[in-house]
Amino acid sequence: MKDIKVYGPGCKRCQTTEQMVKDAAARLGVEVAVEKVTDMAAIARAGVMATPGISIDGKLVHAGGLPDAAKLEDWLQAG
Repeated sequence: MKDIKVYGPGCKRCQTTEQMVKDAAARLGVEVAVEKVTDMAAIARAGVMATPGISIDGKLVHAGGLPDAAKLEDWLQAG
């Protein structure tokens, strides 16, 4: 199971990013645990300078704007 964190204050883009992660994981058959991180101090500690951000298994893979769907699938299938 992949541990995924979606970082953002709760804006529409952040909500869309969270849903994109869940949809891509379901489509690929990848088990994920998705956590939404809205605390700005925690977001900054994670190194996210622009939201939404995504980390997979502790590694920051995306920050700022909606992720590219193909890249998102690559990240979910990696390792």
